[in-house]
Amino acid sequence: MTKQISAGDLYYRVALDKRENANDGAGNTIGKFVEQFQCRAAYRHLRGGESVMASRLTGKHLQVVIVRETSLTRQITAGWQLRDVHAGKSFNVRDVTQEVDRAFISLLCESGVATG
Repeated sequence: MTKQISAGDLYYRVALDKRENANDGAGNTIGKFVEQFQCRAAYRHLRGGESVMASRLTGKHLQVVIVRETSLTRQITAGWQLRDVHAGKSFNVRDVTQEVDRAFISLLCESGVATG
């Protein structure tokens, strides 16, 4: 059984980036991640399961990042990018799930993959 998340568990500072299209000056449109906001987060590393183990064999790392539910965090969708501000590591957001207590949002994130 997993322990209940509290505000004290939100130890890490993360930045959430959304892909926005921009003109590169040569007539091409490129997608570039633009920071939308920063917030505090907790990490929950996924340890077991066949898909988690298969991902590790290919150099990918899945984990759940938990953020407080706010008007900003409710905007997050799959396709956004999450960055650990201190470590500089980037993760692709694969899924967004409302926690049972409705105070937090869980983001299934994956590192070690292309950001496309």
